[in-house]
Amino acid sequence: MLSFELWIDLLKVELSKPLPGTDAQLIMSPLMRLPAVADRSVRNSGVLLLLYPHNGNVYTVFIKRTDYPGFHGGQISLPGGMFEKGDASLSATALRETEEEIGLAGKEVDLIGHLTALHIPVSNNLVFPFVAVCLKRPDFVPESREVQYVIETPVNDLLDEVNRKSEILQIAGMSMNVPYFDIQGHHIWGATAMMVNEFLEVVRRII
Repeated sequence: MLSFELWIDLLKVELSKPLPGTDAQLIMSPLMRLPAVADRSVRNSGVLLLLYPHNGNVYTVFIKRTDYPGFHGGQISLPGGMFEKGDASLSATALRETEEEIGLAGKEVDLIGHLTALHIPVSNNLVFPFVAVCLKRPDFVPESREVQYVIETPVNDLLDEVNRKSEILQIAGMSMNVPYFDIQGHHIWGATAMMVNEFLEVVRRII
């Protein structure tokens, strides 16, 4: 079994190569994606796929958002949010939002790469996913107004095909066949699942 440090070193190399891209993302896309919101400029955001060692495994973390008004209230997602004028870059956005949402300071995190940006039609949002590493399990402190709780999971559980499922859901009045990752009874689907699947395709290169 690879050590965490070697696993990360190999992953860093693979992230520097051409990415699996949209083809890998679309594997976890609903068969019918909602149309873009008309008359609205595309907004940029940054999210963080965080990796850390725990119980002898490589873990990542998701957040369950509170039921606030808006397109993504109540959903399970990667920590992150909208670009703001004071952000030096979209990676800075991802780090700032992660600190605000789950209490992980940017100085504790090393960015090791990025994934393919993904457009979310319903909110006309272009999401830039970044991959980061923390050398020990963080002490997560969810921001109660935005985050209901965190969901920690081994990357191996995301790789396990038994946890890759689909079902027909009613979304905006339409029936859609929605693929998702079943993690501890939580449905990780939509844009989050699409970005995660590209990440998993990269991970498969090193295992």
